[in-house]
Amino acid sequence: MAHNKGSSLSNARGREIYVGSQIRDSISLLDVLYANEFEEEDIDSAVAKKTEVDFYRGAPPQWLNFYWAERATSADKITPFIKRDGFTELIENIKKRRKGDLTPTMNLLHQPGSGGTTLAKQVLWDMRKTFRCAVLTGATSDITAIAKQVIHLFTAGGQGQQNTVLLLLEDERILENLQDAIIKEITDRNITTHRPVVIILNCVRKEVIKQEDHNKSRHVILRMELSEAEKQQFEEKQIEISRSYSNEHKQFHGFNIMRENFSGDYVKETCALSGDVRKNRRPKNDQLLAFLSLVNAYVPGSHLLQSQCQAFLGPPDPIYGGPSFEQRMEPFTHLIVTFPSQQGQDKHVRMAHPLIAQQCVKVLAMAGVPRSDTARNFLTDFCREEVQQHLMPIIKDMLTKREITVDHQQKTGLVCVLQNKPTKREMGEERKDTFSRLIHDIEANESKSNCVSVLRLASEKITQNPFFPQALARFFYLRMGEYGESEQWAKIAKDRDPKNSFVADTLGQVYKNHLNSRVHVPSIAAQDILQLAVKAFEAFKDVEWAAENEQGADMQDDGMTKVSHIFNNRGLFGYLEVANIVFDSLVSLDRNWQKVLTMEISADSFFISIRQKKLFKYKPLIISLRDEVERKCEFFDGYLTYSKPSMKRNEPHYFQTDVKNCYCKYVGTCTPIHSESAIDVPLQKLKEAMAIAFPGLLCCLDKGYDESNLSRITKLWEEIQECEKNKDGGGENQASQNFILANIILSKVEAASPMLTPLPILRRTLERHLLANYGNQTPEFYLLVLLLFWPEEHKKIGFNIDLNKRIIEMQDSYNDTYKKHLRSRYLRPLIFLGKGEGLSRLVHRSKIDNLFVEENQMARPEARTDTIDQKWSSGEVWREPSVQDLLLPVNGVVRQHRVFACVDGKEIEVCADQQSKVWKSGDVCFYLGFTIRGPVAYGIQYPSHHGHFFHSDRMTGEVPRKMLEVPDIKSIKDGKAVTV
Repeated sequence: MAHNKGSSLSNARGREIYVGSQIRDSISLLDVLYANEFEEEDIDSAVAKKTEVDFYRGAPPQWLNFYWAERATSADKITPFIKRDGFTELIENIKKRRKGDLTPTMNLLHQPGSGGTTLAKQVLWDMRKTFRCAVLTGATSDITAIAKQVIHLFTAGGQGQQNTVLLLLEDERILENLQDAIIKEITDRNITTHRPVVIILNCVRKEVIKQEDHNKSRHVILRMELSEAEKQQFEEKQIEISRSYSNEHKQFHGFNIMRENFSGDYVKETCALSGDVRKNRRPKNDQLLAFLSLVNAYVPGSHLLQSQCQAFLGPPDPIYGGPSFEQRMEPFTHLIVTFPSQQGQDKHVRMAHPLIAQQCVKVLAMAGVPRSDTARNFLTDFCREEVQQHLMPIIKDMLTKREITVDHQQKTGLVCVLQNKPTKREMGEERKDTFSRLIHDIEANESKSNCVSVLRLASEKITQNPFFPQALARFFYLRMGEYGESEQWAKIAKDRDPKNSFVADTLGQVYKNHLNSRVHVPSIAAQDILQLAVKAFEAFKDVEWAAENEQGADMQDDGMTKVSHIFNNRGLFGYLEVANIVFDSLVSLDRNWQKVLTMEISADSFFISIRQKKLFKYKPLIISLRDEVERKCEFFDGYLTYSKPSMKRNEPHYFQTDVKNCYCKYVGTCTPIHSESAIDVPLQKLKEAMAIAFPGLLCCLDKGYDESNLSRITKLWEEIQECEKNKDGGGENQASQNFILANIILSKVEAASPMLTPLPILRRTLERHLLANYGNQTPEFYLLVLLLFWPEEHKKIGFNIDLNKRIIEMQDSYNDTYKKHLRSRYLRPLIFLGKGEGLSRLVHRSKIDNLFVEENQMARPEARTDTIDQKWSSGEVWREPSVQDLLLPVNGVVRQHRVFACVDGKEIEVCADQQSKVWKSGDVCFYLGFTIRGPVAYGIQYPSHHGHFFHSDRMTGEVPRKMLEVPDIKSIKDGKAVTV
């Protein structure tokens, strides 16, 4: 069925351009919906009818479904293709994303079986002549290849013919990485555009929709529930279908379940199995039904290959004259759908609807075919000797994927969905479940031993995969308290992938939980505690070592083990958790253990006094604990101050609390006995105040320290700075940095404090260290240089610093110091440039947070935190009048996707907080903040057609043209800009 003129794509002007067939080969990972799809083709009506029947029965929609319905509707033969209520909302939200961002996203959250994929594809079909529509169908392991193909689709047709790609994505795990890869490709190719390159329609299956998901600007939600208008559409369509398919429509379960508003009664009646469901020697078709039901109940959207199913059923094969697959599956054929794959090769087989799959699993279980039997038989009989690659992700998700859920003792799942009763999860109380849904259901309906049996079989059959023995080890210690078995399987998992820090972490968790369970035994002795602690500490050190060597760029994905693009902090954090347990348990035995662990008294004298010579073998551990804890807490001090998991996510609340508690127990109480230096006393006082390092000083305002506390901290750092001046080495440099920062922080509380050192003196201190060139300066040093030497309009500082050069040096220093650990994390803005002069123009981030707290004083603390986080992540913070009164708008310019601040006649390159907002060259205005990597432009705004900026009245006005007159650079040749 070839097009007469070939395939066409829309351009930004709404016209169509014809592209050659070679484009199909260059975008093999995408299923492109061409603007003229099926037009001028001679469509076989029998093929179209078959596709329509398959869809009504429960198969996923094909593009032909939409075309055929559209053509028939235009001929007044049928009612229109049903549009769920979210259709118009989704269209409108996508249209709103056509300006201001290079890679905007729109989320469609849908409960499995509610019609989410159909709705998403329907939107693509409707917009195929507006955008270049495509579905990501290829493997998602090579993000760079996907990004290149998206860009290729955007630029197809050449200069002047570009158009935004509307990309349907059904794997939200790759969303952020894909956006980053697309932006990198845009920047590398220096693509100039005045429109988004891609709008990503992120189609996410969610068993339960959280309360916070109800944000219409970010999400469209599709539930298993019809509105009255939707019910009317389904009734009208039902009349038409029963007339067109009088003998078949009763088995159109995909359509009928929705028409019946996902009725539990309809599902139960449909699934009243008439086949032979004996436990022993069941017919092959009965067993295959059980496999399909299990797979689709616990991995919605998955499928089996028809060739695999026929191989399981055995001879006679249809190609040798045997009955068809559908005939062999009687009397269950109406519960199953087969449909072609995107690649047009082997057909796919699945249950007609997830609710049917779930109900069949329950019916089979009640008839004596439990879930565990089906799972084991699937692994042994269906998967045969070697598990096919297609089945690996299905088995992995079914046995190891942990859903966002609530306590399984509550009524959840199918019953609640069918009765339309919201669970606690839907009201916002959620957590990540301990095990996969299947393992939980086997435990709840059968026994723990059956869970072990299934996980053990998977671990033994699939001998290269570490995740099944990992899940088995977790089950042994969390559910059965069998730490010996758990240790054995955790070691097996670790041996299968020794470089994977996340797998290695399980062994540490086994030891930690074993220790935690033992310390509550009344007869526990110090030796027993330390014996287990040694194992746990060593295991978490192994995790830390693996994480340190787990560089995303240097490691390859072997198809089974996913390389982490984030730094795994669980080794460091697990060590501190064990240290907390050891401290509390030993001190509960004898209060003097506190002095031993904090190095206030020697371990030797203590062991002798309690007559416990056996403890001497643990002396190396005991005397190293304080230093190890201090080192790890120092890591988290910077890690948590400088960054967070993502712009929209924070660390769990317990994280910082546990780190702080451990630090206070071991470090923040007394000076160790081996301290002899004159500065050890003031250093210990700073440790007790948690102001011993740069990140801790930055957080003093978050801790609520007043002028008195901050003056004392500043005085202590002044003393240390004076002591270090008389020594050789780089100690003075670090002490000077902390002293300068202490002054900055103190000035935020009391600008007229007598403890403050005048700004010129602080600048001279930095200048001296800058000129002395102490080798590789820290990112913190360069941050202070930027804060103190950032130019002010028409004001000379007196020391000429090339800030562009220092920013490059700062970024290099950041790469050497922090990049490995903070990769893929969002760098927090630490200080902003405000209105005013000197130190008063520096605005600490907490000042902005406090503005929102004052505006929401009546709200609960948790609600206030959520509100503040939402304002930051959405960008709403920059539109707040109180923030605009506080911060200084900075004029700038964008060239070749690079942002420059223009101040006092100079151009200083800065990073964009959201690179996707830098979508064209020209004048811009923004607020300037500073992260540990350098200066960052926040809330970037382009001027309107009248030359004005879009923030509120406080941030409008024309940019001085003489400052921002720059050529429109289109390309660079031989190192020189070529203007057009």
